Amino acid sequence: MSDHIIPHSYQVSISHRKTLNGHNSLLLWFTGLSGSGKSTIANVVERKLFDLGIKTYTLDGDNIRKGLNKNLSFSPEDRAENIRRIAETANLMIDAGIVVLGAFVSPYKKDRQNIKAIVTEVNFVEIYVNTSIKECERRDVKGLYKKARAGEIKNMTGISAPYEAPENPDIEIKTERETVEDAAQRIVEYIIPKIKLQNE
Repeated sequence: MSDHIIPHSYQVSISHRKTLNGHNSLLLWFTGLSGSGKSTIANVVERKLFDLGIKTYTLDGDNIRKGLNKNLSFSPEDRAENIRRIAETANLMIDAGIVVLGAFVSPYKKDRQNIKAIVTEVNFVEIYVNTSIKECERRDVKGLYKKARAGEIKNMTGISAPYEAPENPDIEIKTERETVEDAAQRIVEYIIPKIKLQNE
């Protein structure tokens, strides 16, 4: 069937959208254990970018698992498909000229490599929110660790399923040593040069 799919050539291109927006587009990918602070930091980063006039959108487990991927479980196979769909969605949003923030546990290295392959390396910034399992359990914002310890949740990353930490992330945030505000500011300062248009 794919042999019969021919992309349509539209008059408005990604370069037109970037020029209209006044900035490049890319994907900021926040990875880390549940409760590490991914969404919290992404939220502050998006606010800072928004205040600078940058077009943004955040994808996270809540707005993806309740809609696009509500038919997927947390098995390794479904986790991979979850991430693949998110990457393809982010790729479309990059084409639309938007700076996309993705906050997902994404525990497997091969899945994160697949994201990079889909959106291309130049459009991908990997942010490792490095928080110990002990601290994540202490926070346990959603009560997930407690349920996992009680056997109510299967395939819980860090408890009954592995987390493969990034070896060379673009940015590493250690939340037990750095405030949310400082982390967010460091991320913004890192990406601003990347999203500036060349003719600026």
